[in-house]
Amino acid sequence: MAKISNLSDLYISELKDLWSANDQMARALKKISPQATNAKLTQLLQEAQAGIADHTALLKALIANQDEEVSKEHCKGMEGLVSEALKHVIEEPPEQGPVLDAQIIAQYQRMTHYGITGFGTVAAFAKALGLDDDGRQLEEAVDDLYDADELMTELAVAAVNQDAAAE
Repeated sequence: MAKISNLSDLYISELKDLWSANDQMARALKKISPQATNAKLTQLLQEAQAGIADHTALLKALIANQDEEVSKEHCKGMEGLVSEALKHVIEEPPEQGPVLDAQIIAQYQRMTHYGITGFGTVAAFAKALGLDDDGRQLEEAVDDLYDADELMTELAVAAVNQDAAAE
């Protein structure tokens, strides 16, 4: 990436960073999802992967609309979150069952919260730059992420955490 000298440059840089973050999270979820034992959790993880694909397509389109090279910039922030998620779910997991499911939800939500902040930031940048349609689409992505996070919280509170506590 060239030196960032204005908000437009920063906007493009952040879009490319988010693309990388999405790509890393999608690859992590493909490894993590088969470890889930709760059927609803498995379903939510599958839906999350579809949502990530949609958001990645949006990021690519927004980059292209700015007449920029459609490429991603490696996101070190998500790299760390993915590394932690894989450590706690794949490399050194709790035993299969509710405690592992609780761990999966915790790791998923950490990665999702990163996405919420990233998409929220670029939505604000887009609006400041007068890119109202970009801003609207990015705000819709933020809403999607909040909704997915809330569904995971509801599942954790209503079932998974209680089942894990009973172990």
